[in-house]
Amino acid sequence: MALNIDKLFAGHARALGIANQRLQLLAANVANADTPHYKARDIDFKGAMQEASQHRVQLKGTHPKHLAVGGSPNRAEALYRVPDQPSLDGNTVDTQRESSAVAETAVRYQATLTFLNHRIQGLRLAITGR
Repeated sequence: MALNIDKLFAGHARALGIANQRLQLLAANVANADTPHYKARDIDFKGAMQEASQHRVQLKGTHPKHLAVGGSPNRAEALYRVPDQPSLDGNTVDTQRESSAVAETAVRYQATLTFLNHRIQGLRLAITGR
């Protein structure tokens, strides 16, 4: 029975891609904490992982002028966050909330890397016997 490496690591690749995208959005939020009228954005990590794991038909363009359909399963739609208490200048960034989200995402990212490392070690053990 053949082993499909892409299928074996797909979930981890999705989790790392979405976590990376979320960290970029959170960094942009923190960088714009003092920008008037800046609207904080975030990703629903759990929802993005559920959506990415659904089996969808993959469309392939056969001509360079075809429109791209869908997106990468390792990326998620960025949504505007509903503020608990927006500032007077219209900025919706809450630095404490951003810091908490960065810490949570960093822990998820590190956990995914740990799971991935254990899976690779298990495969190496199965292949080499050591």
